Amino acid sequence: MELIADILMICGTFSVAIYCMVLSRRLRSFTNLEKGMGGAIAVLSVQVDDMTKTLTIAQKSASGSAVRLQDLNQKSEQTAKRLELLIASMHDLPDVAPPPMVQAAATAHVAPRADETVTQSGDDSGQVVSEAFFSSRRARMEAAE
Repeated sequence: MELIADILMICGTFSVAIYCMVLSRRLRSFTNLEKGMGGAIAVLSVQVDDMTKTLTIAQKSASGSAVRLQDLNQKSEQTAKRLELLIASMHDLPDVAPPPMVQAAATAHVAPRADETVTQSGDDSGQVVSEAFFSSRRARMEAAE
């Protein structure tokens, strides 16, 4: 009986030795940096570092753009307020009579320049009105009145 127990013990020892060799080979291939899982982990860690750097650069550029956009927005709001004030102040201007030179030209029947137009009033005298290339509606409406 002791002989059978010894033979079984030797067979068990050999099987455990073979199992340990298989595990050591798998562990070596698992940690191999070129082929195994270690290589995959190393590649992924490098990619994570690159993505972290790229994300940091993108965040800095986005924050810079946001600051610039905010500054431009504030400037445009200030400009809009100034324009509103200027438009409001234009309504307070008194009606101005045409300069004496224009009235003299109208009575002398002088031909108008290229940037001037002649308007006919009820008394059949042509009145020369100087009109800029970009005139406002208000000037046209006042001229119509």
